Amino acid sequence: MNIIFFGTPDFAVPSLKRLLAHPNFNVLAVVTQPDKRRGRGNELIPSPVKAIAQAHQLPLYQPRSVKKDEETLAFLHTAQADAFVVVAYGQILSQAMLDMPRLGCVNAHGSLLPKYRGAAPIQWSLYHGEVETGITTMLMDAGMDTGPMLLTARMPIALLNNFDDLAARLAPIGADLLIETLLQLNQQTLQPAPQDETQATYAPLIKKEDYRLDWSRSAIALHNQVRGFFPTCSTTFRGDALKIMATVPLMPAYQSQLPSTLSVLVPHWSTTALTAQPGEVLGIAKGEGAIVQTGEGVLLLRSVQLPGKRPQSGWDFANGTRLANGEVLGITDV
Repeated sequence: MNIIFFGTPDFAVPSLKRLLAHPNFNVLAVVTQPDKRRGRGNELIPSPVKAIAQAHQLPLYQPRSVKKDEETLAFLHTAQADAFVVVAYGQILSQAMLDMPRLGCVNAHGSLLPKYRGAAPIQWSLYHGEVETGITTMLMDAGMDTGPMLLTARMPIALLNNFDDLAARLAPIGADLLIETLLQLNQQTLQPAPQDETQATYAPLIKKEDYRLDWSRSAIALHNQVRGFFPTCSTTFRGDALKIMATVPLMPAYQSQLPSTLSVLVPHWSTTALTAQPGEVLGIAKGEGAIVQTGEGVLLLRSVQLPGKRPQSGWDFANGTRLANGEVLGITDV
């Protein structure tokens, strides 16, 4: 099968590698997003998918607008691909492009469709506290992840999973499912199933305000926000920004889901007097970090990052800053 691969981030890399290694597939070319400037040096950095394409000396296209780039469109039109494979590409394909391949355009989406259609399905599934996620392959149509479904793989979500580790676990699952989908599609042994529109939910692009922590929310809601939008959620500490990288909700309802070193903290801290205000430091758990009051329950700050510094454990942060009981996060000093 002749394939043209569309993808950009690390999540798409296992799928491209699996296609390149499989004897039944010939990757004609790769389409990925333009290089972006990153880091302190503001250097142009290629996407992870571009790096793989270059290593295999594949024809490479990086249009700013894939629907309008004449060179890319001319190639896609004449390539006579059996399928376009799309994994976290980052641009929308036009109807004319969707109609080009013999078998259509196959997408591997990081959710159990029709839940979490859109740009950030893994992040929002964590934010909403889902206990299960997966990969759905589908035939793309003109809508936003609305095409008929092909195959699905399911995977549980653990309480302490964050975006990075969940994406890393889902990506190879998606790669395997994609191979199986393409093989069955070519053999005409798959029956596409329409999505149930009444069950559809959405996972939009994450906005800057989504990263701000509001300590009046519950401990579990804050924990889900931190792990879903890892590593970017922040609060204020002594007038400066403080990134919160990892947390643990020390609440009885979640005690059984914690490792023993953390579950032993729950009985004491969950019964602490609730006279503190949201964001207030109640104490320091030895070897772990600060315990912070929220609108409901308490939250352990297990990993944080100060401006201009590397991420550090909550314990090192508490010791290094001489964090005191009664200090309040989220309050800007005057």
